[in-house]
Amino acid sequence: MAEPVLALQDAALTLDGNAGPVNILRGISLDVMRGETLGLTGPSGSGKSSLLMLMGGLERATGGTVACMGQDLTAMDEDRLAVFRRDNMGVVFQSFHLIPTMTALENVATPLELAGRKDAFARAAEELEAVGLGHRLDHYPSQMSGGEQQRVALARAAAPRPALLLADEPTGNLDGANGQAIMDMLFGLRDRHGATLVLVTHAPELAARCDRVVRLKDGIVEGEDRLSEAAE
Repeated sequence: MAEPVLALQDAALTLDGNAGPVNILRGISLDVMRGETLGLTGPSGSGKSSLLMLMGGLERATGGTVACMGQDLTAMDEDRLAVFRRDNMGVVFQSFHLIPTMTALENVATPLELAGRKDAFARAAEELEAVGLGHRLDHYPSQMSGGEQQRVALARAAAPRPALLLADEPTGNLDGANGQAIMDMLFGLRDRHGATLVLVTHAPELAARCDRVVRLKDGIVEGEDRLSEAAE
């Protein structure tokens, strides 16, 4: 049987709040298989984004285990986690997180340069061309629309050819037309590079394009819907 790309076993996240400990995630057990597209849905405060952060090692589980590609993320220190993310994951945030003093080309090329890629700028240009921004290589984030900035963020996440793409509300800050374009590009990148895709969304039309949807409520899995045979 194939090994899951992501395997969470009774994963929990408790954070300190002003009134004491807050249980954000309360024992999540979940496998995500290679090539699968998984949507995480649920009301605000249900733990969707926190679960995605655990999957990416951006938050450390306070209970249980989180494994990615057979590696226990909960056992890694911050330096090892950073290298593992660089080599295996692409992360797309709702708020873009572009470096304002760098051009689109530099924003996409910088992570590749840090990974030692000699073709960093050529690959960055290729990815920007793939998301329709070949004419924007030398533009800064402030010179681009929100939709264009999100395309740069997608190109940056996809450029290293990651095995796993994580997206947190990738259309949340965009209008309908731009949101649809970003959805198409996100799934196109998944198809082009063969990556496993996990995304957090409130958008029913985006969730409906996934192989499987896991619904969260109050930090636990409330249920799931399998939408495609690809998730078998």
